[in-house]
Amino acid sequence: MPDLLLDVQGLNTQFKTSDGVVHAVNGVSFNLREGKTLAIVGESGCGKSVTMLSLLSLIPSPPGQITAGKAIFYNRDLLKLSNEEIRSVRGAQIGIIFQDPMTSLNPVLTIGFQLAEPLILHLGMTKVQAKSRAAELLSMVGIPNPAERLNDYPHQFSGGMRQRVMIAMAISCTPQILIADEPTTALDVTIQAQIVDLVKRLRDKLGMAIIWISHDLGVVAGIAHRVIVMYAGLIVEEAGVNDLYANPQHPYTIGLLGSLPRVDEKEHQRLVSIEGLPPVLYAHPKSCPFAPRCKWAVERCWNENPVLEEIEAGHRVACWVDVNTGKER
Repeated sequence: MPDLLLDVQGLNTQFKTSDGVVHAVNGVSFNLREGKTLAIVGESGCGKSVTMLSLLSLIPSPPGQITAGKAIFYNRDLLKLSNEEIRSVRGAQIGIIFQDPMTSLNPVLTIGFQLAEPLILHLGMTKVQAKSRAAELLSMVGIPNPAERLNDYPHQFSGGMRQRVMIAMAISCTPQILIADEPTTALDVTIQAQIVDLVKRLRDKLGMAIIWISHDLGVVAGIAHRVIVMYAGLIVEEAGVNDLYANPQHPYTIGLLGSLPRVDEKEHQRLVSIEGLPPVLYAHPKSCPFAPRCKWAVERCWNENPVLEEIEAGHRVACWVDVNTGKER
């Protein structure tokens, strides 16, 4: 089994607002192994991105605050590193691709300058070396005429090309972990497939591990080894990708999968919608946060928040009810 690369335990992140304290991440625990891809899925506001930004100290403080937890990466707790220490990790050992490349890239600096900056900062390259490496990186992510494009600005690239530039920037220092925060959301389906295929090829070539954040289980199926499903700042299910799709055990996961169009159905079926709205997290959930939207909910769900437990090897779920039988576990 590949070595453990990242071990996150009991992560809690809160935001102080004028209306109260928002409990955005509530005791999240997971691990990531070398060369593997872990997908984190869930609807907007479930805590996916906040979890990853917390690990890299990118939560604005105030109003955000990490109140508990640890994240062990190469025998160091990321959550206890100083600002200078975590800056040496970001970009060099852990790369990140953000959702919208147009707001992530500086519009008044050339692509070449922005690609060269981390190479000079983290790897100590000269400007000449960094420029040569930047052209190699653009070529690696499939941008034609890379040496010429170094002098172009972000607005001169299409959306898909800008996302490729962001990937080149994220892998420039050959990180051990690449965090991809919904990198295909703003792209059309054809470009999405190209970006997913590109990331998979780079993962296999460079041997890096990936955390892929998404709300689209269709995209996740093509890239992930394991999948974490989040709801209301909690992990509600975790399993291998094939197991999760074939045997979902949490009502929320079943709802997400039911909302996906399928091409292998013999008869046309109406897509499932999940009724209701996600909770507003002004208090730490004391009952199951999904209970108001769940057709399997029993009395215990309204009184006690289920813990994440292993129901079979490699498959964890936080639910009091066995969805196969409708009875309490």
